[in-house]
Amino acid sequence: VAVGDAVPWQVVDHYENPRNVGSLDRKAKNVGTGLVGAPACGDVMKLQVEVDENGKIVDARFKTFGCGSAIASSSLATEWVKGKTVDEALKIKNTDIAKELCLPPVKLHCSMLAEDAIKAALADYKLKQDPNKEESEKKA
Repeated sequence: VAVGDAVPWQVVDHYENPRNVGSLDRKAKNVGTGLVGAPACGDVMKLQVEVDENGKIVDARFKTFGCGSAIASSSLATEWVKGKTVDEALKIKNTDIAKELCLPPVKLHCSMLAEDAIKAALADYKLKQDPNKEESEKKA
């Protein structure tokens, strides 16, 4: 965003009042942790989900080191995954995040990072549910 450009209010709101900042117990069997980064811009995003016994995401937390758009994207992502099943959360796309936040093209990588963080957290959760699956895939 260039100096003088209007900044969409959603980005400012999520940046100034981020939702779900913090951490969950990464060792818990029902918590998935995704850590992703974009070397080109230096943004790093950690997103965690807590899933109940029915496969529904009951909590989500994030910590992001980066620009306002990266923080806003991860804040929105945690809002959107809560209450969804794992499969529903996997359908969240960066384009939806970018559209909701009215991200300019130069900031689309922030929404891509958020989508990647959701996928990474859910992959970590799934791995914890069936740790033998990865071993059997390595042998195949």
